[in-house]
Amino acid sequence: MVACARRGQLAAFVASLPADLAEALLADWPLWARVQQLAPRGRWVTWVMLGGRGAGKTRAGAEWVHTLATGHGAGGEAAVGRIALVGETLADAREVMVEGVSGLLSVGRRCDRPNFQPSRRRLEWPNGAVAQLFSAADPESLRGPQFGAAWSDELAKWPDGQAVWDMLQFGLRLGTRPRQVVTTTPRPVPLLKNLIAASSTIVTRMSTHENAANLAPGFLDMVVDKYQGTRLGRQELNGDIVEDRDDALWERGRIELSRVAEAPALERIVVAVDPPATSGAKSAACGIVAAGLGADGTAYVLADRTLARASPEAWASRAVSLYHTLEADALIAEVNQGGEMVATVVREQDAGVPVTAVRASRGKWTRAEPVALLYAQGRVKHVGVMPELEDQMCNFVPGGTSEGVSPDRIDALVWAIASLMLDRSGQAPRVRRFG
Repeated sequence: MVACARRGQLAAFVASLPADLAEALLADWPLWARVQQLAPRGRWVTWVMLGGRGAGKTRAGAEWVHTLATGHGAGGEAAVGRIALVGETLADAREVMVEGVSGLLSVGRRCDRPNFQPSRRRLEWPNGAVAQLFSAADPESLRGPQFGAAWSDELAKWPDGQAVWDMLQFGLRLGTRPRQVVTTTPRPVPLLKNLIAASSTIVTRMSTHENAANLAPGFLDMVVDKYQGTRLGRQELNGDIVEDRDDALWERGRIELSRVAEAPALERIVVAVDPPATSGAKSAACGIVAAGLGADGTAYVLADRTLARASPEAWASRAVSLYHTLEADALIAEVNQGGEMVATVVREQDAGVPVTAVRASRGKWTRAEPVALLYAQGRVKHVGVMPELEDQMCNFVPGGTSEGVSPDRIDALVWAIASLMLDRSGQAPRVRRFG
């Protein structure tokens, strides 16, 4: 019925039903779900859903958890009493997995929905089943609790993924069949690749296009025109894992090895800005990246706050805000395109922010090579995960980014690291050693 109905027919049919019957019909997930959104058969331990943006993976994860908690599955299994919900941050877990449009408070019949207790970071269903919220930024919070099931969202973006995953596995020990679901837009990070290769894992893939009926009109046309056929489109729309390019200046594995949870005390912090040549709807993004220098001569990339299609006032405001948040020492700004305009708009936001103007005299690739060498030497580390910046870095080839877009994030990164670690000739000084 659902697959064959014309657009508008289902809405009219559901509207004609009594309220209780309409609610029961709308809550019948197997009736509405696509095959890829339904739990696979078999004795798997981990179900990985790789999906593009808006592909319906969050709804599928929420429905799976709801079915386990209520015990309303087709197999007649008993309800799972303890469930873990792990998001990139606690805010993500709450806003996406629980309170989101497709979250746990929106699925199932109203009488079966859980009561959310924000202060305790947990949901409790009418039958007593409980789900706890956890942040992937805090592996130790998973030490101690135990569960019969788990839902991990956006695992490819977790800042300390392996440590969090290991702690979760130790706690997945209740009941006769502990199992878990992972919903994520794919990135070629080691944790996800190893998980997919495991014999106890079942993988399903879904694309953005497959969920077109539930997306805003015009969304697909807009994103497909821009990204279809590109590496970014394959990842973000098709849900494919796109490996690094051999000719890219950075390797994802090197970045992963250099990742840390937090930076040490820093001697100097800068915020670098790569302003777009124009403003408005068709302008490039304004690269905004912050980095700091440790006493051991190592640079730490602290934040990527790049802003797309923004006015000069908007990106200047964001850069100044980041400067104050990090208590930075200087704001570094490329002035090739904007000249004095850059310093002027920053001054309008806060006249007390010191602006160091830099001018590009060499091409983007040439400027970036010494910074990439510092990465290869292990002298630059990322604090947490910055997916958009890291994806752009690993797609940066001699001709530009493989997506054909401006490497705005990379430009800001290069200016930040260069100001901290390179001399005027673009060379890195020798590592300082103490003791």
